[in-house]
Amino acid sequence: MILQGPRRVQQSVFHHKLPNGLTLLGERMPWLESAAFTLMFPSGTCREPSHLPGLAGMTLELAQRGAGPFSSRDVVERLDYLGAERSSSVSTFHTNVSMACMARVLYPTLEVAVAILREPHFPEDELEEVRQSALLELASIEDDPAQKCFKELKHLRYGEPFGRSALGTQEGIEAITHRDCLEFHDRNTRPEGAVLSIAGNFDWDEWVKQAEKLLASWSGHACAEPGPVESISAKTHIQHDSQQTHIALAYNSVPYSHPDYYRSRGVVGILSDGMSSRLFTEVREKRGLVYAISASSHSLKNCGSVLCYAGTTSARAQETLDVTLQTIRSISDGIAPDELSRLKSRVRTSLVMEQESSNARSSQIAYDWIHLGRIPSRAEVLAEIEQLTCESLLDHFQQTPPSNWTLVTIGPSPLEFNEASNA
Repeated sequence: MILQGPRRVQQSVFHHKLPNGLTLLGERMPWLESAAFTLMFPSGTCREPSHLPGLAGMTLELAQRGAGPFSSRDVVERLDYLGAERSSSVSTFHTNVSMACMARVLYPTLEVAVAILREPHFPEDELEEVRQSALLELASIEDDPAQKCFKELKHLRYGEPFGRSALGTQEGIEAITHRDCLEFHDRNTRPEGAVLSIAGNFDWDEWVKQAEKLLASWSGHACAEPGPVESISAKTHIQHDSQQTHIALAYNSVPYSHPDYYRSRGVVGILSDGMSSRLFTEVREKRGLVYAISASSHSLKNCGSVLCYAGTTSARAQETLDVTLQTIRSISDGIAPDELSRLKSRVRTSLVMEQESSNARSSQIAYDWIHLGRIPSRAEVLAEIEQLTCESLLDHFQQTPPSNWTLVTIGPSPLEFNEASNA
């Protein structure tokens, strides 16, 4: 079937479901010469055994080291020959494999991706190399305190199993065996609940035909997911002798699937989108407290949060935290028309830019389907943004004020923070 958007934005999203439970999605962008597809299947970190954090990432890496008729070297050379770009990642609930290529080599590129998905060789003699690579990536986070701060924040806020990082832990990575990777792949790489989305210059009927040829015989039911996600109010300090302090802060918001999401996202945009945003202006420009500050919306299925980060000198860390909290609360004093106008302009620009990237669009429609069960058109998103008013954003903030705070700091000294005084 075709899901048609308003005429002023020429956009059609195609949908087809295979009997095995795999959902095919597509959006034609015929003005492009490229196409990109995303395979998203329910094999995320929350499905790892509790004693083997890091298993999902190692399984994904090992699966790409030879598949079907391709050796490990053949996979690389074949994609290079096709001029295809490949990326893959593991999130809390899913594993993603994405590829982008010229439209004329779309189907040979899909064949490589499906081989990785369905016929990985899992070469046992490459396990140690994969393990060492995972350990090096994990160790590198020690040189990036900002990333480490967010990693610890998510783990503290969502707990087990939802707060796990795709990087895993040293103990988990060192304990993973070849059999663990085989069993994790077999147990979780299933068509039920999986999505194959495509965007760009392609023929939908031919795409469905090729996808059915390669994937219709794929079988298996997805394992039951863990229960609902809940945010946790907590704080922790990680001792680190440095002249800098890193602050990661989270509070409750609404998830992506909530009817008020765009109002919530609008408030976050007022706080942090662009160099004229409130956090950047108040905390960095006016007071010179930080070298970096940001806020972003974050969703894990039913649970929404706003995640904030500030990097500052240790001498001014407490002041930075206090001013950041004051700036967040300042939304309750009202939103200026020029702030709203800038927000809407940025969203319009991002929607236009999205029309030039098949890769970004294929990922977005897969994400939308997983979280919403449908694909909002650009016109629908734009309409949601255009109807935002200063009053509606203020009302949303007052109806759902920041609460259930989680705080992580990395630096020489812990900071004073009392959730009750910041509710």
